[in-house]
Amino acid sequence: MGIVNVTPDSFYDGGRYLDPEAAVEHGLRLAAEGADLLDVGGESSRPGSDPVGAEEELRRILPVVQRLADRLPLPISVDTWKAAVAGPALEAGADLINDISALRLDPELAPTVARHGAGLILMHMRGRPRIMQQLPASEDILGEIHRDLAAALERASAHGIPRDRIVLDPGIGFGKTLRDNLQILNRLDFLSDFDLPVLVGTSRKSFLGRILEVPEEERLWGTAASVAAAILRGADIVRVHDVQSMRMVARVADAIRREALA
Repeated sequence: MGIVNVTPDSFYDGGRYLDPEAAVEHGLRLAAEGADLLDVGGESSRPGSDPVGAEEELRRILPVVQRLADRLPLPISVDTWKAAVAGPALEAGADLINDISALRLDPELAPTVARHGAGLILMHMRGRPRIMQQLPASEDILGEIHRDLAAALERASAHGIPRDRIVLDPGIGFGKTLRDNLQILNRLDFLSDFDLPVLVGTSRKSFLGRILEVPEEERLWGTAASVAAAILRGADIVRVHDVQSMRMVARVADAIRREALA
């Protein structure tokens, strides 16, 4: 999954693709580099970020979604938790919604997704982006994620969203400590009993910076290590900024994993 951030304040590429033309060109480039799907976002969810209104979020993403949907055969995901954004985005050509709140923040999102017959990514987040890294550490992060995602699946089912349209994401970095993130990656099979695809997003995140003591621009190799580990532990989709290099990492890790499972 290639990341297309149409935002001024995302932690790594904020402002680079705020212009719709730049965002579309970036998406086309990621597709040419081998992305299997694109994730378009108009609101930063970095730690400490403030939400933006639905109208502004739509202003940022709709031209990008429309043009990419017209020019690419790839599925397009929209990274939003708001029904008021999801509906128009799906009508504009998006195929699935990537909800960082796992249906916690907007009760209208699940019926909107169901009405459009769209796919849904349920991501685990502790709290909200503005305060999530200020929360007390979880006493059992794997148990907490498992319980919360089970509850999210119940919410999705109650609104008629079929399980075969759902992907789970444990939410690396979203209200988690460094130890939590490492534990999630190392024990990713704790989600296997759901029997659903698992997405992992580690790309250039701060936990890698804490390990390596380098800024975002120098976290490519740390990202590569985390992507390989995630795939070997069972990830089906990896969300990345650097598609060309991470696709090679993914191909090798996947080959090793499939041999191990043969």
